[in-house]
Amino acid sequence: MLKISSSQNSQVKEAIKLQNRRRRDETGLFLIEGYRELSRALKGGVTIQKLFTCPKMFLGENEPSLIQAIEEMGGAAFECTPAVFRKLSYRDRPDGLLAIAVQMRSSLGLLKSQMSDTPLLVVAEGIEKPGNLGSIMRSADGVGADGVIVADRCTDIYNPNVVRASVGTLFTLPVIEANGGEIYLWLKEHGIRVIATSPDAEREFTEGDLRGPLAIVVGTEQLGLSEMWLKAADTTVSIPMHGTADSLNVATATTLLLYEVLRQRKPGQTHGTDPLR
Repeated sequence: MLKISSSQNSQVKEAIKLQNRRRRDETGLFLIEGYRELSRALKGGVTIQKLFTCPKMFLGENEPSLIQAIEEMGGAAFECTPAVFRKLSYRDRPDGLLAIAVQMRSSLGLLKSQMSDTPLLVVAEGIEKPGNLGSIMRSADGVGADGVIVADRCTDIYNPNVVRASVGTLFTLPVIEANGGEIYLWLKEHGIRVIATSPDAEREFTEGDLRGPLAIVVGTEQLGLSEMWLKAADTTVSIPMHGTADSLNVATATTLLLYEVLRQRKPGQTHGTDPLR
């Protein structure tokens, strides 16, 4: 394993540049930091080109086996001093593992081949904050959703903070990027009902039948869903708010809706009397 002791090393400089979205778009590469995230990247078949390590920062005993697995896949490994690794890291408390990986590409067509008979999807329109988008992926993974579709993206799904907030579920859950009109037509073509969220909706999210094929559509943190999705939805639902604020954080709201779907889909559970149509 090659050793790096200077932050001026060309490999280090190139890795740091990938914290910038433009550079990620130009190269088709991105950063993965952390043991859990890298483990899930390997599970998801992500191609890892380079791995930077700092043994003095390791938190467990499994790091050597992970490094070996990446090297056996053809990834080049570098051992860095703590000072160099802190220069590379975008975390407050790095754990000594950071990789350069090749971005994955998927499509709505591929998603169709991976869906269950009763698909559950999340459509996230124009989410601006990387932490929210990553948290939505984590919640979707938690309920066993069939995928997350990012509509009219504002945030790059390969932003390091998306990867971090998703705790690597970005690599094991189908995540698709497409424009809103294309997504809507695709959902209709495949018989998937569109459930939009809005603070102004009269029906609460627990008041309908969520057991069929459906897509939960959530919108931007500041403005909510666009008029297109509100008009296109089969129905809109709200989350009751009894305090001063009129809405929840978008990731929190999405999580509540997803777990209500999960609850209703369990055998013997009650559900709303009116199908959401």
